[in-house]
Amino acid sequence: MVDSSTPTHRFDNHEPRPRGLWPFRRKARPQAVAQTPDTLYPYPEVDPTLPPEKVRGRWWWFSRGLAVFLFLFMLLVVWLAITAPLSKSLQPIAPPQITLLTSDGQPIARDGAVVDEPVNVAELPDHVVDAFLAIEDRRFYSHWGLDPRSLARAIWSNATGDSMMQGGSTITQQLAKLTFLTPERSLTRKAREMFIAFWMEAWLTKDEILERYLSNVYFGDNVYGLRAASLHYYYRQPENLKPEQAIMLAGLVQAPSRLAPTRNPDLAAKRAKLVKAAMVDAGFLTREKADKLPNPVLDVRTRNTLPTGTYFADWAMPRARALSGMSYNKLTLTTTLDSRLQNIASRVVSRAPLGKAQVALVAMRPDGEVVAMIGGRSYKDSAFNRVTQAKRQPGSTFKLFVWLAALRADMRPSDLVNDSAITKGGYRPKNAGESYRGEITLKEAFAKSSNVVAVRLFEQVGDKAVIREARNLGITSKLPEGDPSLALGTSTMTLLELTAAYAGVAGNSWPVKPYAFKKAEQSWMEWLVDWPGRYGTNTHKRMEDMLRAAVNEGTGRAARLSIPNFGKTGTSQNNRDALFVGYAGDLVVGVWVGNDDNTPLKGISGGGIPARIWRDFMSEAVKGAGPAGRPKPGQKPDPDGPVQPLDVPDIGDVQDVPIDLGKSEIRINGSEGVTVSTEIGGVPLDLNINNDGLAVESRPAQANPPPASQPASQPSER
Repeated sequence: MVDSSTPTHRFDNHEPRPRGLWPFRRKARPQAVAQTPDTLYPYPEVDPTLPPEKVRGRWWWFSRGLAVFLFLFMLLVVWLAITAPLSKSLQPIAPPQITLLTSDGQPIARDGAVVDEPVNVAELPDHVVDAFLAIEDRRFYSHWGLDPRSLARAIWSNATGDSMMQGGSTITQQLAKLTFLTPERSLTRKAREMFIAFWMEAWLTKDEILERYLSNVYFGDNVYGLRAASLHYYYRQPENLKPEQAIMLAGLVQAPSRLAPTRNPDLAAKRAKLVKAAMVDAGFLTREKADKLPNPVLDVRTRNTLPTGTYFADWAMPRARALSGMSYNKLTLTTTLDSRLQNIASRVVSRAPLGKAQVALVAMRPDGEVVAMIGGRSYKDSAFNRVTQAKRQPGSTFKLFVWLAALRADMRPSDLVNDSAITKGGYRPKNAGESYRGEITLKEAFAKSSNVVAVRLFEQVGDKAVIREARNLGITSKLPEGDPSLALGTSTMTLLELTAAYAGVAGNSWPVKPYAFKKAEQSWMEWLVDWPGRYGTNTHKRMEDMLRAAVNEGTGRAARLSIPNFGKTGTSQNNRDALFVGYAGDLVVGVWVGNDDNTPLKGISGGGIPARIWRDFMSEAVKGAGPAGRPKPGQKPDPDGPVQPLDVPDIGDVQDVPIDLGKSEIRINGSEGVTVSTEIGGVPLDLNINNDGLAVESRPAQANPPPASQPASQPSER
């Protein structure tokens, strides 16, 4: 028993408490311990009979950490051995192949690569091998698949911005990445790449690895392998390559699509200089010989290529190769092409009475998602894509940018403008049919597509303001300054970029960049930096009001729909190009009709056949669609099934269109003019003749009647 007189705490014997911050900073008090009079502060006694306790030093912790590291490393090796395609790495490499699918899974194109026989390193000249080793992997014959020195040099190069130094991946790693792995960028893929590189180094000789690499690496222009590349660019076998030619080819491997000399000769030459400098630095070439080497001259011969069979796929395939990272895997990529809308476009275009003229149609969402594309009458006869490759005059569709500049200069649709003949100055354009209305509103001038008003507005707001609006909306083609004819669309551009500009107005978000594959979700940083342009609410509303008037009250009446529609007609000088570009619902569509040889069209203007093609496409496209104008999901076809190009079938020439006079009826509408109801080619039409000219409208008589030919008396609209 503890004596009650014995203090049980150090402060219980009335010792003075410490001074200072005691009331404010309380410390944890020690536990109450029973004390004996002779042991106020007890300490544990050490039993001399027990062995001394061992002290754990640095070596103990190092050995345990090393054991844990080796255990985790073995787990990683086992996992990589299971997941990495080790057995495939020693098999012959199959040529790459890309299959494109529509948005609902229907295959539309399969594209193989241009390949040739593999090369033998022993038969190649030294300057060919040295060029690749100097720029890609100088220590190839001395490392074991992974080169720490090159990796450190690559890190230093990235930090200092020295582009002359080679990359961190060895040739063995590049072979593993290109031929056995997916193009994803992740630490997992990098680990597999290193593991496969070790594996190949253990089972293959250095020459075998280098031969595989040179025989399969991508050189641009859909060409894989050194032999195919040397034949493609210089029309000679790789065993006969000159030093300057080998240097050029070695430089392409870094970015083949961007550096291909057939597309970017300046960039390819700049890269070749880096290769020569690397060869000098590595001791493969003297400075004197390097300075004497000329720039190699290309010798590209025509070869039989494998076309995709569809205009859209031809446009999308280069983008598909960029997404695939030039991998040797058989890839299947889903595009934005809507098979339902593409079939509608093919059907509508195939029944249009074009005569011998060509036609192009592109449909996209307001954000640039291309859902349908017709690049010509027959892909079999001509693979030239008139949507993406042909640069033609947009005509009055260019007036969109003139009127936008006027609205941004604080003008309003109700403002009066002068629609009278221009009698002064060196440039004196005329209205279609030389029809002038005096003082009219800005809105009416746009709807009637007045040329003289367009030129006067162009001079009033200035060419820079008009060009600025075109650039804002994504027009990248050349637009000459100081040329008043620019207001009437005399500059050239593709139908794709013109339609994308109208898409920027439709979504009030610009510029719009057309795309063929679904976009990755934008990060918050990208969203913060890449802020789209927008028009003010009043400006956008007023422009749309005038675009709607152009369809419902002006030159685009043949494109009228039962839903809100917006658009503009265009006819270039001497009727060489006829266009209609507009939007309704969730679709923006551009239509072009013209001759490839740039000869004038006979009786065709933007308000005629192009407007009716646009209307017929839109009328079917919005049927049965979801809330945003998209088709309802259905059963997906087999992606590995046969390819369906979905392009336009052969269109027969329509030379003479019979008019049934026995079924004609004439109605006089007082001051509104005269309406002639007749049939042309079995299609019931109303021909409205008034002071504005002649307008053709179809009358409902049968389901989906084919549109009629534009009469030769139709006044052209500029």
